Amino acid sequence: MNSRTVIVTGASSGIGRATAVAFARAGANVLGVGRDRDQLARTADLQKGIVPFTADLTAPDAAEAVVREAAERWGGVDVLVNNAGATAVMPLEHLDADRVRALFELNVTAPSLLAAAALPHLRRSRGAIVNVSSTYGHRPLPGGSHYAASKAALEQLTRSWALELAASGVRVNALAPGPTESRALARAGLTEQQVEMIKQDEARRVPLGRRGAPEEVAEWIVRLADPRSTWLTGQVLALDGGLGLT
Repeated sequence: MNSRTVIVTGASSGIGRATAVAFARAGANVLGVGRDRDQLARTADLQKGIVPFTADLTAPDAAEAVVREAAERWGGVDVLVNNAGATAVMPLEHLDADRVRALFELNVTAPSLLAAAALPHLRRSRGAIVNVSSTYGHRPLPGGSHYAASKAALEQLTRSWALELAASGVRVNALAPGPTESRALARAGLTEQQVEMIKQDEARRVPLGRRGAPEEVAEWIVRLADPRSTWLTGQVLALDGGLGLT
């Protein structure tokens, strides 16, 4: 990854922060993108090579601004990591159209626009896209069906883009983490007690008996983007402690 340019979205915490750090440690130039300026600064402080860039990816022209910043700063883009996303606990009986719309704008539309904006650079570098899905991109999630549907859409985009871009040498893969430590549940509007109950329940259901660590996920994102993985494309790798086996 030495001297390659990597865009990591959702870099202000959790998997995104760990991924930005992992790429930078591997020698990449990393543009860490997120909405929380202070948390992004903390990410950048963790490792030399990370430049923070504050952006709301659902805003008009945000994708072009992100890609332009990376390309002008380092001369191109080699890897795009679509990690930013939101979780929503929303049973069908409490369906809210605005929340569904916002969920898909961030989890599906924003990664699509970023990929389109980065594509000319990725074609020149024969680069890679890594989309961060979820174990619930291919497992049902009662009470969170629209979150699961948004991740299922991201997995299908991964497969379709992989075929579409193969002739250009651009590889597209996805990582589907199981329950992983992050701020996602708290951001979904749950109380601390509710978050703790969900975490305990998730750990009990994972065959390896625990939730994942962001650093464990980040390691595999770097591997999927590694230019030495020359024959791997269109795959969704489940990293879930065996949850998908149950």
